[in-house]
Amino acid sequence: MLSHMVTTPRALPAAVLLAAVTAPVATADPAPRTELIGETTLPHAMRFEGTTVGGLSGIDHDPATDEYLLISDDRSQRQPARTYTGRFEGGEFRLTGTHPLLRPDGSTYPPGSVDPEDVRYDPRSGRTWWTSEGERGDRLIDPAIRSAGADGRHTGGIPIADNLRMAAETGPGQNEALEGLTFAAGGALLVTAMEGPLLQDGESPTTEHGALARLTVQDRTGRVLGQHAYPLDPVFAESPTGDAGNNGISAILSDGRGGYLVVERSYVSGVGNSIRIYRADPRGATDVQHVDSLADAEVRPVRKRLLADLSEFDLSAVDNIEGITWGPRLPDGRRTLVLVSDDNFSAGQTTQLITLAVR
Repeated sequence: MLSHMVTTPRALPAAVLLAAVTAPVATADPAPRTELIGETTLPHAMRFEGTTVGGLSGIDHDPATDEYLLISDDRSQRQPARTYTGRFEGGEFRLTGTHPLLRPDGSTYPPGSVDPEDVRYDPRSGRTWWTSEGERGDRLIDPAIRSAGADGRHTGGIPIADNLRMAAETGPGQNEALEGLTFAAGGALLVTAMEGPLLQDGESPTTEHGALARLTVQDRTGRVLGQHAYPLDPVFAESPTGDAGNNGISAILSDGRGGYLVVERSYVSGVGNSIRIYRADPRGATDVQHVDSLADAEVRPVRKRLLADLSEFDLSAVDNIEGITWGPRLPDGRRTLVLVSDDNFSAGQTTQLITLAVR
């Protein structure tokens, strides 16, 4: 069973490490204290500029404008795939704009052709970068990393790592593909996170065991510089209905010091959600980009330390958190983390924006 605090499986004698993403991270220190600063919600199925607001799966913050960028995981089934902008005013969150994401030919994405999941401002160009999860069903659609202008116009993208492509018996599982995106090293690197293990990497988490997901580091041309195994927690509870639960990465964020904050999102039917945020340290982790299967390989995953468990805060609900970003600093110098939940366009869920302070 994979521990939910620090996991150290069998290790190779020597790991192939990437210096740019293994700068010192203070994992020996106690985890910083976190405090709930605020929570606000958006009305279910609210209308904004001709769109249905929901499915918010990624969030980022522009410190220059104090504006937030969000992405909806609507697969162009309600309205065309799109992003939103917004800002906090008087403790409430107000949307300020929306733009459809466009294909290279300037058209919107047809229904079912895209599955937006995460979004980031480019710290160098100001463009928008976003991920599409891909599809394993009647047809195979590879995950994708794309870039766009502020108006949603397609401006390019980079290829994904070859081992993350959909194939008949290898690659991501259904709904366990490309979920998280973050810039690192001042924008020189893009780091992505798979939600769960690849088919060849073993079974998804259960209550009996965790699993290994892959974090991939690429430069701005798409060259893969490293890939690391991330140890997912086991599913946190048994379902009273007998349904299978799940656990996976729903977002990743650079901590600015060579490590990452990773959101693990678990759901169990009849119980609800468990949301935990971990500090992940890649120092000493095995580079697994050339490891065909993690199921039987001796690899050292990234180390992780619990930063926050949302069940410990006085929230109206612990919902389906899928986005995380650094917000502005507080007057006392603490950093803020802003989280957003994906309501799956369901009346039984909510679109939350949660602000935490990290000391």
